[in-house]
Amino acid sequence: MLDIAVAYNRYKFIGNEFLTWLWFTIDTNQFFLKTVDDSITSIYLGNRIVLENIINDATEIIIIKGDDAGLEEGLLSLRKGAVVVEMNVSCKTENHEWKFSLKGESLGFSGLKVPETGPVKTKDDIEGIVLEKAYLYEKALTLTNNLFNNFLKLRITDEWTDIVLPQMKKWIQT
Repeated sequence: MLDIAVAYNRYKFIGNEFLTWLWFTIDTNQFFLKTVDDSITSIYLGNRIVLENIINDATEIIIIKGDDAGLEEGLLSLRKGAVVVEMNVSCKTENHEWKFSLKGESLGFSGLKVPETGPVKTKDDIEGIVLEKAYLYEKALTLTNNLFNNFLKLRITDEWTDIVLPQMKKWIQT
């Protein structure tokens, strides 16, 4: 059995690959994302993405942020061999929107903003509001878990190397 530190260092790349694949999928195949959760109407990149490129034992970090930031620098970094290590994601349903950042190394959430709940008018409303808030937090976690599980299932198949990687390379070059 692998020591936890050895396993972590050996497989931490998979989260970065997941985020890179997620960006590719958001840009090229919104339909697939809707098959993961049919209540989601759209998923898109938020206002921040962090890429990392390791060149000759030196690490280059590229941060792109801003509401109207172009992602051309990010694609250029991907062409040079970078991977996404952190990204801000927004998910929408018909009535709600979630925003959060995901770190590739640990798939940790930060800055999770869930939709607003109804106002508390009476003391009896508190329990319902707490349950609704818990559901809204769980929805973001469940969506991310489902996306990651779909990625892993794809990653271990021949389809990954035969179809997905060539499509990703083509996307990066355009």
